Amino acid sequence: MSQTTIVADGVHAMAPRAKMPDHVRKMRDFYARKPGAPLYRAEFGYYCMEAWQEQGLPKNATWEQLSWLFHYDKGATHGLGQLGWCEAAFEPAFEVKVIEDRGAHEIVQDYAGRHVLYFKGRRDGFMPEYVNHPVKDMRTWERDVKWRLDPATPARFAKLDERMKHAAAAAAEGQIIQQGLIGGYMYLRSLIGPEALLYMFYDNPTLIHACMRTWLELADAVTTRHQQYVTFDEAYLAEDICYNHGPLISPQMMREFLTPYYQQLLTNIKRRQIDRPRHLFVQIDTDGFANPTIPVYRETIGMDYMSPFEVAAGCDVVEIGRQCPDLLIRGGIDKRVLAQTTKDIDRMVERILPVLRERGGYIPVCDHGVPAEVPLANYLHYRKRCVELGA
Repeated sequence: MSQTTIVADGVHAMAPRAKMPDHVRKMRDFYARKPGAPLYRAEFGYYCMEAWQEQGLPKNATWEQLSWLFHYDKGATHGLGQLGWCEAAFEPAFEVKVIEDRGAHEIVQDYAGRHVLYFKGRRDGFMPEYVNHPVKDMRTWERDVKWRLDPATPARFAKLDERMKHAAAAAAEGQIIQQGLIGGYMYLRSLIGPEALLYMFYDNPTLIHACMRTWLELADAVTTRHQQYVTFDEAYLAEDICYNHGPLISPQMMREFLTPYYQQLLTNIKRRQIDRPRHLFVQIDTDGFANPTIPVYRETIGMDYMSPFEVAAGCDVVEIGRQCPDLLIRGGIDKRVLAQTTKDIDRMVERILPVLRERGGYIPVCDHGVPAEVPLANYLHYRKRCVELGA
């Protein structure tokens, strides 16, 4: 297609700004790190809805009603999915079944093949306790898991044309076309378990690389199909590689076991882009004290964007914004402060929002799901201040 015939349809070239809805322009200004631009209004998630309903929130409130109440912008990102998030993209998934009855508790095999200790009859609303994971050695990997990640499984591409029609429509109004996928560390942890994985890096690196080759093959196959229809704006990796004192594995281990696969996938995605000049943003999502990983990800894969910057672990988005003026930042609102007084909330948002709005490239959201300890009245006050300071 010649330069004179390229269509600005969001796929072959960026949609014209004049055709973008206001909320999409706000999101595009965020990605452009436009200083002083109005802040896009969103939230990470919730663990508080039952408590808020007891405090007066309508029980049957729709998302549109909540968005109006909390002053959120309409969605400006279109996620493509099909590559997992906190767990690998199994097709088929493992059978969910009770493995053992322990009276008030039960051991359940979940859809990711893990054995999980639950309260009997209740499987959400608390942190699960994992007692077993599906991959223990090369035999269990090949027998129980690898075949579930086969890129050729037809079910992976069910209704592909229909899904991509919606993606192309989102691209036409300028929405961010985002390919989300489980990151390498999160993927390995879901297969092997957090403690066993740390030993496995040393005891059986051949198995780790075998798992990561399959990760790459699947991610490459799915993105290849998606890229036949749309141009990606972002690759978004769910990583969760940090705890409250820093990364769970060393930078050297990241470079050995993760980086080569990330680099190859990103190289392939960029080479396949329909709109070749378009920048591919790379986002890493990790809880914990993420600061030490920022230079590693920026150096090795050109990370542009990180979230959600957990304050209790030591992340300070004002300081990170100063140190990394070109890094896109989402998060950094302390969920603990939201549970305190309105004066505490005022001090927090007045310290963060004006500075980062002036800098550009910031979306204020809670540093994880809003907990039940946050009163509805406090949250409404916080959202009001976001409007006042971010408009």
